[in-house]
Amino acid sequence: MPDKTPASGSPKSLGGLVPFLKPYHGRIGAAMLFLVLAAAATLAFPIALRELIDGGLQAGGSAADKGAQLLALRGHFFDLFLVAVALGLFSAARFFTVSWLGERITADLRNAVYAKVLRQSPEFFETTQTGEVLSRLTADTTLVQTVVGSSLSMGLRNAVMGIGALAMLVWTNPTVMLTVLGILILIVLPVLLVGRRVRKLSRASQDRVADSSAIAAEVLNAIPVVQSYTAEGYETKRFDDSTQRAFQTAIRRTKMRSALVAFIIIATSAALLWGLFQGTQAVVAGKISAGHLGQTVVYVIILASAFAVLGEVYGDLLRAAGATERLMELLHAPERIVSKQNKALAGINTAQAAIEFIATTFHYPSRTTMPSLQALNLQVHRGETLALVGESGAGKTTVFQLLQRFYEPQQGSIQIFGTPIEELSLQALRNAIAVVPQDATIFSASALDNIRYGRPDASDEEVKQAAKDAFADEFISQLPEGYDTFLGERGVRLSGGQRQRLAIARAMLKNAPILLLDEATSALDAQSEQMVQAALERAMQGRTTLVIAHRLATIQKAGRIIVLQKGQMVESGTHEALVAQGGVYAKLAALQFRKD
Repeated sequence: MPDKTPASGSPKSLGGLVPFLKPYHGRIGAAMLFLVLAAAATLAFPIALRELIDGGLQAGGSAADKGAQLLALRGHFFDLFLVAVALGLFSAARFFTVSWLGERITADLRNAVYAKVLRQSPEFFETTQTGEVLSRLTADTTLVQTVVGSSLSMGLRNAVMGIGALAMLVWTNPTVMLTVLGILILIVLPVLLVGRRVRKLSRASQDRVADSSAIAAEVLNAIPVVQSYTAEGYETKRFDDSTQRAFQTAIRRTKMRSALVAFIIIATSAALLWGLFQGTQAVVAGKISAGHLGQTVVYVIILASAFAVLGEVYGDLLRAAGATERLMELLHAPERIVSKQNKALAGINTAQAAIEFIATTFHYPSRTTMPSLQALNLQVHRGETLALVGESGAGKTTVFQLLQRFYEPQQGSIQIFGTPIEELSLQALRNAIAVVPQDATIFSASALDNIRYGRPDASDEEVKQAAKDAFADEFISQLPEGYDTFLGERGVRLSGGQRQRLAIARAMLKNAPILLLDEATSALDAQSEQMVQAALERAMQGRTTLVIAHRLATIQKAGRIIVLQKGQMVESGTHEALVAQGGVYAKLAALQFRKD
């Protein structure tokens, strides 16, 4: 956790929002101005009321005196109306400005956290669940929005009014109210102590809600598996248990917060009522006027209501502090893979190998005792098609992940076209590589947009040409709306072979010099495999290609095949040469071709 993130239990967690507030200092200043003006209008009301009582309700003797009294009353009521108009206008302006700030700052915060998460390497997601991230992006930012756009404004407004009312009470009744002020200060001390406990419970409650979100996200993404194993009841109970834990934690927080609010209201009211009692005694003794007492009563009401609202707002601030802390953890999470800014790939050097692994050793962070690659030396020349073969866990996928710099090797280096990949910006490196995975990812968009994902600036004609090259144009044209057809979440409206051809079209549109094929035909039926294989052969033309394949029949024409075993290259050669050697590859081939 970076030092910028305050320690748990500190209300200073809200300080993480300061960078998001700075760009809007002008609007914040305007909001503060409207807030002060609205508070001033509220504080002016008791003064106008005192003038009404003392100056407009005096018993008059003659008719002339009564006429003057009526005119004075009209004037005082007009003054009260002006105060009400000012209060309404300033409050409306404050509400709009603060609400705008809440919406804008929350949107900026959500965008910043989302952009940060997208830059994280796969190592980050080994320990962070997607549902947890989604919970922070939605529930936690909503809490922050409530505070910035509402609660914080209410708190500041009531703080200004409370301080102003207290100052007026001390000024008009110094002896009594100085005693009351001392009592109020004593009330604040236990509030701060209980508030720390409320804040910790708020953080725990949000964590439990995030746990429920994580479970839901995981299960909803695997609905076919859940239903095929008739695990609906089990998953429902698991989610129920999670939400019950969240409910129990929330109830503990609510009990503590309710007790805090009750204490604030009762203790504050008791102190203020004592001061008000002393004021009535002063009226009876003739030391102050009725108007003075009326003014005091209104200020006491303002002060008491301000403290009550501040008690509520304090609870909201504590919840928002927990939400801000969770968001700051994501925002300040270290990026394991650091990109060289603006460092581009300086052309294609035909004298150098397209891809080169030099004594590369790597183990995953979650499996530090099990190396996935051990001192691997590998060269792939420009335009060559190289197939990677080996049992599961041999290191084939690791080669792809290291080449795209999702992870950093612990030893050795990796180069493309003679340039170490760590010297390139991540954008330059990954722009040079196109990938067709085993399970093609299809986004909730149209067929056109899914293919265009490979190169967002491509024209419609270029997208359609890529689809034709991938043998996808025919089935896309038969969709209800052709290329504009919405494909559903994860492409549920398409078959496996169709999804795979869309992924190939996307890779072909990208037109990168290096193509990675990760078992792109392993899950297809014979007819789909034939179509996809034809599309892949077209995609490989003129490109340096690495192919991971378990089905050896699909790589017999590869220029070279290497066999990986426990992260080491144990064999290398063509299909015919490896079969003739009678080694690991020959045994795999004998098993598969005998089955076929």
